Amino acid sequence: MLPAARHQAIVDAVQRERVVRVSDLAHQLGVSLMTVRRDIELLEEGGRVERIHGGAKLPGGATTHEPGFELKSTQLPAEKRAIAAEAARMVHEGMAVGLSAGTTTWALAQELAKGPRITVVTNSVRIADLFHHGAASGASRYGSTVILIGGERTPSDALVGPIATAALKQLHLDLLFLGVHGMDPEAGFTTPNLLEAETDRAFVAASRKLVVVADHTKWGTQGMSTIAALEEADEVISDSGLSADARRTLQERVSRLRIAAPA
Repeated sequence: MLPAARHQAIVDAVQRERVVRVSDLAHQLGVSLMTVRRDIELLEEGGRVERIHGGAKLPGGATTHEPGFELKSTQLPAEKRAIAAEAARMVHEGMAVGLSAGTTTWALAQELAKGPRITVVTNSVRIADLFHHGAASGASRYGSTVILIGGERTPSDALVGPIATAALKQLHLDLLFLGVHGMDPEAGFTTPNLLEAETDRAFVAASRKLVVVADHTKWGTQGMSTIAALEEADEVISDSGLSADARRTLQERVSRLRIAAPA
């Protein structure tokens, strides 16, 4: 592959995955690790990517760009299913469970709709619809109760804002599964949407236990607004693509890190 084509392939991978590892790029492109590192250096000089430890990410700091649900749902489906299956094992009969909006929590909802009877509180229309139609088709064994809080709809299909936040302040949840836009040692768990961050913080405050569900591409990404510091999470569930450096950081600062391997 010619250098120009290789450089474009790297940029495409970074734009698609947001964070990519040198080892993965070398395998995909059929070149050495050193070649990929040199390519990333050149691309960084041109402002097309930003080098991070062991890989590259989109250039710049905090982002305000929020991809739509349809686009995000096509990214890393196997990893999200693995994370969802791991998370679902934490849920038991009679629990009050919070599910924030997002494609990973939506994958988790598909697992929970087949499980025991629980009360689900969510700000995702898609998750609420999934439970409704799942129960109607017999997917739910017992029929869970679903509470959909209201608010302003975001590109990721989250209902956010003061109405949603006020509703959450009245509730007490056993467990919250939180999907995030980014995970970063300094910024913590983030989202590009200010109103969504406020609503998610209300979710966190209403919950006895916080479990962040996020695939490996979220590491090193900063949304504009912080939801919670890394230390506030009781557990993080990610996938086997998470780098060794990210794992060390999370293991040091989060009570428990679970790694789910795609089938």
